[in-house]
Amino acid sequence: MTSDDVAVPAPETAAANGHGEAHTTAGFGALTLGSIGVVYGDIGTSPLYAFREAVTAASSGTDGLATPAAVLGVLSLILWALIVVVTLKYVVILLRADNNGEGGTLALMALAQRAVGTGGATIVLLGIISGALFYGDAVITPALSVLSAIEGMKDVTLRFEPYIVPLTVIILVGLFAVQSRGTARVAAFFGPIMCVWFAVIAVAAIHPIIAQPQVLFALNPLYAVSFMLHHGIIGFVTLGAVFLAVTGAEALYADLGHFGKRPIQTAWLFIVLPSLALNYLGQGALVLGDPGAIESPFFQLFPQGWIRGAMVVLATAATVIASQAVITGAYSLTRQAIQLGLLPRFEIRHTSEAHSGQIFIPRINQLLLVAVVLLVLLFRSSSALASAYGISVTGTMVVTAMMGFVVIWKVWRWSPLAAAALIAPFLFLDLTFLAANLLKVFEGGWVPLALGALMIILMYTWRRGSRLLFEKSRKLEFPLADLVAMLEKRPPQRVPGTAVFLTSDPLSAPTALMHSLKHYKVLHEKNVILTIETAQTPRIDPAERVRLEQISPTFSKVTLKFGFMESPNVPKALAIARKLGWQFDIMSTSFFLSRRALKPAAHSGMPRWQDRLFISLSRSANDATDYFQIPSGRVVEVGTQVTI
Repeated sequence: MTSDDVAVPAPETAAANGHGEAHTTAGFGALTLGSIGVVYGDIGTSPLYAFREAVTAASSGTDGLATPAAVLGVLSLILWALIVVVTLKYVVILLRADNNGEGGTLALMALAQRAVGTGGATIVLLGIISGALFYGDAVITPALSVLSAIEGMKDVTLRFEPYIVPLTVIILVGLFAVQSRGTARVAAFFGPIMCVWFAVIAVAAIHPIIAQPQVLFALNPLYAVSFMLHHGIIGFVTLGAVFLAVTGAEALYADLGHFGKRPIQTAWLFIVLPSLALNYLGQGALVLGDPGAIESPFFQLFPQGWIRGAMVVLATAATVIASQAVITGAYSLTRQAIQLGLLPRFEIRHTSEAHSGQIFIPRINQLLLVAVVLLVLLFRSSSALASAYGISVTGTMVVTAMMGFVVIWKVWRWSPLAAAALIAPFLFLDLTFLAANLLKVFEGGWVPLALGALMIILMYTWRRGSRLLFEKSRKLEFPLADLVAMLEKRPPQRVPGTAVFLTSDPLSAPTALMHSLKHYKVLHEKNVILTIETAQTPRIDPAERVRLEQISPTFSKVTLKFGFMESPNVPKALAIARKLGWQFDIMSTSFFLSRRALKPAAHSGMPRWQDRLFISLSRSANDATDYFQIPSGRVVEVGTQVTI
């Protein structure tokens, strides 16, 4: 069952995007510190495993021995991937492609879709693909990050080795268990902890670099080119592991609305990038001096004993922070997907009165926890799990580059050739990384592909089914204008108060209104046809929230508009209508919703299995009363049966 009249959000064209800086009232330093804690947790913990996995892959043709050529080649690839993919593509270019100050794959989709107008079906498909792949990343990141940190315990003492997997599971269960309490208090410590993290990993690398200064040759991109030219298929496989160093780059763009462009750019250029570059060079110098150190080059940068033990604790804290960022990202993405009509309504809880973006979605939290724990138990080591990483992120990056081309062409008004010339090199790199990662499909890469395919099917089925249901309902429903004319000419018995009928189609008479007239034979003194629209911008100015139209002495239309990053609150929005002349009193108002019981039709626009999947998704959707925050004591639900 689902409340039909609010199943399909109606996209609304909004004002053109702006490039205004977000959060201008907040201190620049505080925003920069916050971005270090939230945005850079994932990419900041990549040194735990990226260099090790890349050099191991590069050494597969030399009996596992890490040769100087392999070390310098891998280092050069990592450093230039950080410069080209992260710095140029994301920090310099894509951070400018904001949707009214918001970033992220679905925000970019909405911006590109608005720019192309009616021909946006391909853009929506790209958005669905990138959104689906993000869920694969949200599952793998916590598992890989925490597992790689806990594995540092065996560098302290081998006696800890049997406890690595159980301890990882306990930490992850605890992490997901505290999500319902909100992240505000914990997030206050994220920035300082990650600042300590970046400072420590940079300082620890200085001594090995001084001892092996030839490692600085890796700054020359010719070493990267030479490595790829002379290593053939091994070089291509290595490229898939090198990509582990830039996973998390999408967070730069996704968290644009939380911190603003300048703080994110400043944190990357002056703190994060120098620290990461130093640490990778330090690991390379260590392995140049002792090829056997490739077993655990990150933790061997630190002296044996309590210092290394303290570093394991700090690494665990940093990986929990990295996991937290991607978990909250999954919540935000889910809310956007619901508002854009890509997923059914889920229960959304707000964990902060001050910040609307701090939300908790119980169902997503449960599904992520189960998937993450299963991954840890299935792969049992970060090296095995690293093979599963990368595909989802590279896929998202490819799609982001494609949608970025549309925005640069249509929104920035560049010529198609100039836009293509700017994006093509980045798209080529992304496609190369994707191809390299696809070589690991049978070693674990199937995991994000399976998760992504599942989410694509769910999103496409919900969107397609909702459209079919909307079109079928419109054919069956009576034109609202004709019904109002009939009722004004020959009115039924009136009862005191106001009736609000929710509908997604303001041109047709709501099903709840028709059933109310049919069964009760009465009409309220005042009747409101309420439509809720989702704009293709993140947020809507309160002054544009309500649109009121009087269609007869006793009937009026009210349209409420919400951004795709806002949680709809109908009573609060209707209170704004008082300024427009509507005397709204929640305690003398009844909300009428139609609740449809769906059954598969003999012939529909989708295969039978997809019909059944859509019906299952409809039944799992959160109640419209809760989703739109309508007082349950003021709601009347009218049930109908519909075949689809």
